[in-house]
Amino acid sequence: MKWHLYPASAFADHAEAWRQLNAATTRSPLLEPEFVLPLLAEFGDPQGQLALCEAGGDTIAMGILAPRGRGVWEALQPSQAPIGLWLHRPGIPLDQLLPPLTRKLPGFALMVGLKQRDPQLEPRPADSTVTSTLDYIRTAHVPITGSFEDYWNARGKNLRSNLKKQRSRLQKDGIATRMQIDRLPGQMAAAVADYGRLESAGWKAQLGTAIHPDNDQGRFYTAMLEGFANRGQAAVYRYYFDAQLVAMDLCIEGDGALIVLKTTYDESVPASLSPTLLMREECCQRLFDERQYARLEFYGKVMEWHTRWTDEIRTMYHVNHYRWPVLRQLHAAAGERNAMVQRLRGKFAAPAPVPVATRQQTSTME
Repeated sequence: MKWHLYPASAFADHAEAWRQLNAATTRSPLLEPEFVLPLLAEFGDPQGQLALCEAGGDTIAMGILAPRGRGVWEALQPSQAPIGLWLHRPGIPLDQLLPPLTRKLPGFALMVGLKQRDPQLEPRPADSTVTSTLDYIRTAHVPITGSFEDYWNARGKNLRSNLKKQRSRLQKDGIATRMQIDRLPGQMAAAVADYGRLESAGWKAQLGTAIHPDNDQGRFYTAMLEGFANRGQAAVYRYYFDAQLVAMDLCIEGDGALIVLKTTYDESVPASLSPTLLMREECCQRLFDERQYARLEFYGKVMEWHTRWTDEIRTMYHVNHYRWPVLRQLHAAAGERNAMVQRLRGKFAAPAPVPVATRQQTSTME
């Protein structure tokens, strides 16, 4: 087993090896080069390293790692990536892979972190004297099995009756709903621009986090979606009230999953209407009818609205590997001390002020 390090900026030279390793391991579209290359172009770390491990002439692990403080390296995971940039062949314990990588990384690495691992893609490893895992978030997916009627009848009465009332109101007001799905490479730039206009008209513009065709997020989503569209694996869902665009999903596909990366809606729509939920209902009906996918993935932190659409929830996790066992013990002790301080602060803190306003409920995963 031998690790090699290259500047992360050289990823394109090793993209085919990365693609083959992903095909042999997670098969996740979130780790395809079409996702990783534009991600590195916009959100890469100039100190990032592409780590490649070979054994017996085969590539058995690859990762993009970046320094995070003194002695700490982590698999790169910009906020636009639901999972960290790391791949390794199953059956090879991390306790065998990570010690030589820790010794190989620049400086004197004390800890290597693999952030946001998905148990759907790789089983959670057992803790050891030098490796530990910790819970990240719970996330949800909708299994696409059986008929839509059976799926829909299994949902709560409130969700079904609420959306039925909204459709009745729209029909009474003479407003037609329509869902449009764009898949062609030439449609992606316009889709991202439209998405940015919807998002920029809402609360994200106030935070400066809205997508715009000219900002890093806009460039990433445009290039990434165009790359997947060239493979026939991108889908942009648009939802209209008559001619008014009221909601959008940006999605990619692969390995039997449709992954919703981003969702937004027109916040000028009256609060009594939920365009994203109406779009989600029609989207699910289409997915069940077509049976093209095995699951609809959300990859965000489970919100209350997720639980109305599915019971399938799993816990993502982080992996920490330490150079020596004593570092794991010290880190665990520091974590317990911090947790106790937080509990004490919460116990004696003044009551939090009541929010003066809350956002309209939405299916946005962020």
